[in-house]
Amino acid sequence: MPKVVVTRPMAQARPLAARIASLGMEPVLFPLLEIHPLDDPASLRKAAGELHEYAMAAFVSPNAIDAMFAELPRWPSSVAIAVVGEGSRAALARHGLDASNATIFSPLDPLKTDSETLLQVLDIAALRGKRVLIVRGQSGRELLADALRSAGIDVTQVAAYRRAAPELDDERRRQLAELLDAENDWVVTSSEALRNLMAMAEQIRDGDGVAKLQQQHFVVPHVRIADTARTMGFPNVTLTGSGDEQLLAALQSRA
Repeated sequence: MPKVVVTRPMAQARPLAARIASLGMEPVLFPLLEIHPLDDPASLRKAAGELHEYAMAAFVSPNAIDAMFAELPRWPSSVAIAVVGEGSRAALARHGLDASNATIFSPLDPLKTDSETLLQVLDIAALRGKRVLIVRGQSGRELLADALRSAGIDVTQVAAYRRAAPELDDERRRQLAELLDAENDWVVTSSEALRNLMAMAEQIRDGDGVAKLQQQHFVVPHVRIADTARTMGFPNVTLTGSGDEQLLAALQSRA
């Protein structure tokens, strides 16, 4: 039976790996992104203290939510929340927020959970002239902020963490070479992670890492990641939609 390679940052990879193991499959942890705290969280702390002044806060990822709540004693009930995927809804639930006690906006189509589809469900007219906070990594897409600003909304962006590609040291190089020598299922939940994987495969012995990577099967939750995979020459891609339940269902169907 193929192994299931979980490529999320380690903190998010472990819970998913445990669920995969409970279904009788063999998970392997091989993170393709590292999440690091900011060297200076002063701006994030300031935004948390002023949160009640905003009409809405938008979070780009579960990591952004966790970082904000580390600085926040409780969520102001007057502030709406916008998220782009089921993982972020689950992160909010871990902090005690769901549809019963907070106003939460998220895309309606589980196959397309991004800034574009989030904008479709926001009441832009009601936000015009008000303040919106976007909590994100140190870098990322500007589409959401630009679209809101063009609609007359006062947007503040604040970094909550930084992302980095893991070092391909000797141990990880050996692990990757072994994984590529067999055909496995790879759970990849960001295009950036996929690009990091390609860069690592290019460094594998004898230059055959990319060819072997293109023979692997990828399970991805978003159409943009699927498009990135196919652009890189990966033909074996299963698109599941947002959320761990759909990822797990796709893996079970293959098993």
